[in-house]
Amino acid sequence: MIDGSHESERLAIEAIRLGLDLGLTHVDTAEMYGNGRVEKMVGEAITGRRDEVFLTSKILPSNASYEGTLRACERTLKRLKTEWLDLYLLHWPGSYPIKETMQAMEKLVSEGLVRFIGVSNFDVEDVVAAKRSLKDEQLTCNQVLHHLQYRGIERRLLQYCTENEIAVVGYSPFGHDNFPSLQTAGGQVLMEIANRYGSTPRQVALNFLTHNPNIFTIPKTTQLMHARENSESVSWKLSAEDLASIDRMFPIPDQDAPLEMI
Repeated sequence: MIDGSHESERLAIEAIRLGLDLGLTHVDTAEMYGNGRVEKMVGEAITGRRDEVFLTSKILPSNASYEGTLRACERTLKRLKTEWLDLYLLHWPGSYPIKETMQAMEKLVSEGLVRFIGVSNFDVEDVVAAKRSLKDEQLTCNQVLHHLQYRGIERRLLQYCTENEIAVVGYSPFGHDNFPSLQTAGGQVLMEIANRYGSTPRQVALNFLTHNPNIFTIPKTTQLMHARENSESVSWKLSAEDLASIDRMFPIPDQDAPLEMI
């Protein structure tokens, strides 16, 4: 994510602050990232601006026992220099009973330390189990891998989450070092569409991936120019014809497959 040098961390903090200036207020982190170092960087970046931020962090499954969840949240809040999280997620399904983790999450909500509860990298059956484990709160979010060349979540998972008012937050919207290049047919289509809107292929991709009202996306960046580019991807709408062209080029798979994560 970040190589740990002083300069790269400084630029990452500046990118977060610029994103806030541009209206990108959903800031996502996790205790796993840099063994807590990234949470500290986020805490520094949002100092004095906490009320502007919708702040999300995630707990490692290895820490997600009942008591472990409470302790992990306390450590996360300390690193982030905040008194509350807007959203707290279980990073992926683990060995502790989901009911145990969800009960701890509900306690955190009752104490005002967390506003909303969610999960990450959960397929339909796991989401159902997490939802049923909650007594007093609602499951509000499932964060999953989602990009043009990985749209499998749109088969069953998106439908279930939409029907149950669970937001889907897609991470890695540009893939993992495999965003379609101009040497591919898909890349050429994205460029042609981008030229019509005076935008970039990545802006077109973000616009397409969020045209469903129940899907949000969290593009990662540590560079100022990319923060600005991302912010300019949602102030306009793709035409029905352009949506259809992208859909044909990057179709939803015709059969289910195990949920992927990176």
